[in-house]
Amino acid sequence: MDDARNGYMLSGARARRGYDWWWHSLVGTSEKTGERRPFFIEYYVINPGFGEAEPVAGQLPANKGAGRKPCYAMLKAGCWGAAGKAQLHNLYPVSAFSASRDGMDVRIGEHTATETRIKGSVALSRAEADAHPEYMSDAGEMSWDLEAEKILRYSVGWGTSAFFRRLDAFNMYWHAAGMRTRYKGVITFNGERFRVSPEDSFGYQDKNWGRDYTSPWVWLNCNCLKSRKTGKRLELSSLDVGGAQPVAFGISLPRRLLIALHYEGKFYEWNFSKFWTGSKQVFDCPVYDDRVEWNIDAWHGKAKVEIRFSCPRDTMLNVNYENPDGEKKHNQLWNGGYASGTVRLLERRGGQWAEVDVLEGELGGCEYGEYDR
Repeated sequence: MDDARNGYMLSGARARRGYDWWWHSLVGTSEKTGERRPFFIEYYVINPGFGEAEPVAGQLPANKGAGRKPCYAMLKAGCWGAAGKAQLHNLYPVSAFSASRDGMDVRIGEHTATETRIKGSVALSRAEADAHPEYMSDAGEMSWDLEAEKILRYSVGWGTSAFFRRLDAFNMYWHAAGMRTRYKGVITFNGERFRVSPEDSFGYQDKNWGRDYTSPWVWLNCNCLKSRKTGKRLELSSLDVGGAQPVAFGISLPRRLLIALHYEGKFYEWNFSKFWTGSKQVFDCPVYDDRVEWNIDAWHGKAKVEIRFSCPRDTMLNVNYENPDGEKKHNQLWNGGYASGTVRLLERRGGQWAEVDVLEGELGGCEYGEYDR
């Protein structure tokens, strides 16, 4: 695995106008009811180069008025679902944060994340959440102690290479070190214990970093996949989609996605940045009253994929982030863990498209949103 791309990325000017985060999503089973529920955990830092002694929340009116930019480390965690969904934020001074540049080895206070284990907790009372809207957090508490084994990965290629990182070419970078990850351990959410098992955690770990976010913002991952051809659950398969509106050297590029599919030992990719492959794509992510959809077709000379997924809106969160300039442009960033649908894979054989398989997926991670107009 290319560990360096999973390491800490902020230095120089980027540490004073930049963010870096390590995201984990997975499924746990309630010890009380047997219900399967998807969770997320994120270790995050923004503008650490300012080195403030206390967390500076950019959405606090006093900070906005004084021109103070956000500066803090944050633990962000929660779960999705029609009942009990929440995003929980605890902010820390950057002095409580440290991270390795060689791989994922992150500390925020006493809470840690490495390539093989993540451990930590968040808690915010209702009174604290109401008194501090600048935290952009719900009320609740969650803790986790999880071992991780990374099975499949996805590196987008030259766009995240050391050369382009040094040039600071892009507004937002993406790397999926654990496109399919087996987690094992326990999560406790608002007093309820959830068992996490390697065989059905359907886990995922990626990271983003940069100076701003993208709009539109598209993400879709699914590791709970079944072959329609054989009827069996696929243990070495994973779908990952990310991107939408890349910005390079300050220039907004046409809407594009990065699409990766591991299918039982064979890897397929439709990557606009690898222009020599001739990859083409069309996509649409409509937001309806009851659901959000991801309708994506991509193809090149050898293979084609047709993705049709949706997620019920009542299970989703409007996930909250502010950018390094202290602006909160995303206020309808739909984020969920119950995406389900199909992935139809085809290969070109004898000049014709031949169906390889149709994969049925559920409990997928997903995201779609655009800046406020």
